Amino acid sequence: MTARQVTIEDVARAAGVSRQTVSNALNAPHRLRATTLARVTTAIDELGYQPDQSARSLRTGTRRVIGYPAPADDPANPNPLMGGFLEALVTAADAVGHRILLFRSDPRQGSAAVAKALGGLIAARQVDGFILSDVVHDDPRVDSLADAGFPFTAFGRTAPGRPQTWVDIDSTTAMTGLVRTLLDQGHRRICYLNSAAPLPWLADRRAGFLNAATAAPDGCFEVSVPADDPAALSRAVERLLTGPDRPTALVCANDWLALTAYEAVRTTGLAVGTDIAVTGFNDIPLCTLLQPGLISVRLPLATIADALVDRLLRAAEDPAEAPGSGLLLPAEPIWRASTGSWHEQTQAQSRS
Repeated sequence: MTARQVTIEDVARAAGVSRQTVSNALNAPHRLRATTLARVTTAIDELGYQPDQSARSLRTGTRRVIGYPAPADDPANPNPLMGGFLEALVTAADAVGHRILLFRSDPRQGSAAVAKALGGLIAARQVDGFILSDVVHDDPRVDSLADAGFPFTAFGRTAPGRPQTWVDIDSTTAMTGLVRTLLDQGHRRICYLNSAAPLPWLADRRAGFLNAATAAPDGCFEVSVPADDPAALSRAVERLLTGPDRPTALVCANDWLALTAYEAVRTTGLAVGTDIAVTGFNDIPLCTLLQPGLISVRLPLATIADALVDRLLRAAEDPAEAPGSGLLLPAEPIWRASTGSWHEQTQAQSRS
């Protein structure tokens, strides 16, 4: 039997289920138990069944396409975190028979440009819904889609009172846990290196730092610099490390700030992991290439993408069944050698 000859009824007989169950496996897999979905998927693969996508689109009015406004990036220096998220998103969509349509809709261009980009795809019936990333509290994309009544989910939290259709990581708790571990390792004076960019996830990380670091015996303090001025951060860190109240740990709001901190530490003749601990956030691939390896908080990108796609498809299929609140996911530190001898000393003390 060739793929052209296989029908949905053939799949149903092979899997021992109804035709509607096969249809649900193709169009609404979240409705099925995992064992049933696996049985139907196996039958589809073994028989080589290929549903007629064009006929399905005409019948259901769906395109099985998710729109994703790709964040603005520098091709010569791409953002590895969001590259990883896009890979996870494509995989999550493919697992439920959907494709990702990339397009540009930059919130910095203003609400009118955003509405035009989104409205064009909606009017042309090219997508079934949207997934947004890098969402800020007053994001014009959220406003535009909410006003249009079109389904979307967001990687990042919307403001209170706005549609609660987001998935995010619990940055505050993750940062609190990271700093408490540094305190357990014996650190007494901790400095937070932050970007001055007014981004909600940075505010969450700062809140997590303050939750824990106020317990530092010799106090905690913060250095905040413009995001696009690593030279200013380097000078600030160098002053800290050569002053009378040198910190024992530098906690950075993201991995790029940590990279600048590494260079500043070495400029002063000190060593990361021996003379001072450094931590980051996001766990981009660079963390494993640094010497010593950088401790950082890893975002569960595959879990985030799966949740975003699931919540979007539920909203697109039946708005009444759409999730009514956001979903906060945990993120855990990945421990490497950038606390160095501090970590070793604590381990030795615990064994003695």
